[in-house]
Amino acid sequence: MSNFINVELEDFTVNAYHDGEIETVSKQNLLGHWSVIFFYPADFTFVCPTELGDLADHYTDFKAADAEVYSVSEDTEFVHKAWAEATDTIAKVKYPMLADPAGKLARFFGVLDEETGLAFRGVFIIDPEGKIKSYTINDNGIGRNAEEILRTLEAAKFVREHGDKVCPANWHPGEDTIAPSLDLVGKI
Repeated sequence: MSNFINVELEDFTVNAYHDGEIETVSKQNLLGHWSVIFFYPADFTFVCPTELGDLADHYTDFKAADAEVYSVSEDTEFVHKAWAEATDTIAKVKYPMLADPAGKLARFFGVLDEETGLAFRGVFIIDPEGKIKSYTINDNGIGRNAEEILRTLEAAKFVREHGDKVCPANWHPGEDTIAPSLDLVGKI
């Protein structure tokens, strides 16, 4: 098992379905802003549309935080297109839906279930230089929460901008942070 914190993305190029169009996405597209890579098992399933819909409902909040969301499954860009055309929930998705049918991204991020060929539910928050700053990986029956992903992104951004302060549990922008010091040991 690997630790992904501060690991830099490797070069990649994949196709994506994005807002009605097919496009190419590479590592270069993820640089210069924060990125959320959101793996899910497959299109036309049960938990996945609830998660992608939740992300779509909060997409303007992610954009306001200078972040792009990239959902990824092992389906092709054409399956993503068909899903968006067939399902109202997915039709509202405006972020790129990456196609990873060869499993290259899922293997790099350690989320490919080799037995099924599906990705586990992984979320990776990546800084503007392409380094992973946070990640979670869930079993496929456990859905995720867009508000918590956004909160974690905002905390990662704060820590990067204010290296002398850290964010306590449940921190949200504008709330008190902690300046670590010897005087605080045993007092929190």
